[in-house]
Amino acid sequence: MRAIQITEFGGPEVLELVELPTPEPAPNEALIRVSRAGINFADTHTRTNSYVRKATLPLVPGGEVAGIVVSAPAGSGLSEGQRVIALTGSGGYAEYALAPAEHSFPIPEDVDDATALAILIQGLTAWHLYRTAGRVSDGESVVVHAAAGGVGSLAVQLGHRLGAGRVIAVASSAEKRQLALQLGADVAIDSDPEGLTERLIEANDGREVDVIFEMAGGETFERSYRALAHFGRLVVCGIASQEPNEIRSGSLLRHSRSVVGFYLFHCLERPSMIADALSDLFARAARGELHVVVGATYSLENAPQSHIDLRERRTTGKLLLDPSG
Repeated sequence: MRAIQITEFGGPEVLELVELPTPEPAPNEALIRVSRAGINFADTHTRTNSYVRKATLPLVPGGEVAGIVVSAPAGSGLSEGQRVIALTGSGGYAEYALAPAEHSFPIPEDVDDATALAILIQGLTAWHLYRTAGRVSDGESVVVHAAAGGVGSLAVQLGHRLGAGRVIAVASSAEKRQLALQLGADVAIDSDPEGLTERLIEANDGREVDVIFEMAGGETFERSYRALAHFGRLVVCGIASQEPNEIRSGSLLRHSRSVVGFYLFHCLERPSMIADALSDLFARAARGELHVVVGATYSLENAPQSHIDLRERRTTGKLLLDPSG
């Protein structure tokens, strides 16, 4: 089969197109013929071995796929020929991939592969940012950073439907801010850290904000934190800048603020956290409440370019890899 393999950590050039044997499933695994693989910002960290989970080489990257079940364990509830999305951990940038049967989920008939794949990681993340990590109450103001990205574009759409009173989108270009407004944000502001605190408060009609979903780290984190109201929550769901931050306990105490981390894959330890959220998200997509923004679909040969585009903030929405092209 054709696949992208990494044999050394480094820049986009380490993503090499190779021929590999079709993988053999273990007793608990499904073999999936991949129609689309998801391209995520985390993949660029895996490529440099700077992600939360450390990688070992050689490696076929790609943590999620959509496709057709070729084989599945007896009693798993999966059947040959079934359309599924699956969390693979790795191995997704290929024509065939393995996934634990328990992390493979049937796609409803009225949901297309691209929408289902966007819902799997980005949608689940956005949903849990509101429900689990941010614990957004009715009427609270919510700030969505990277509002035109995979997670952000869905978080913006879920905002009012999950109780937010005012949704403030943050994005790096006029085009991305316009997209966020079209998706349902009440206001969209520039992501430049300089003056960000003041812009956030101004965008909330002069009041400090209640909840912030933040995935950049560094100065963006610092300026966002300063815009939090009393009892406000800043939810960390990424560190794109790879710049660490430190919070003093005295600051938390003085302002009654919270900083919360969220890492989706911890939800796998509690299967109901995945199943319940997926069911809700699929239903919303089927009703037309969620519109998945597919930014681009790349061939295997162009996998290195996808990482360049992602890191240089040229992209919007969900990025996909087509192993047949």
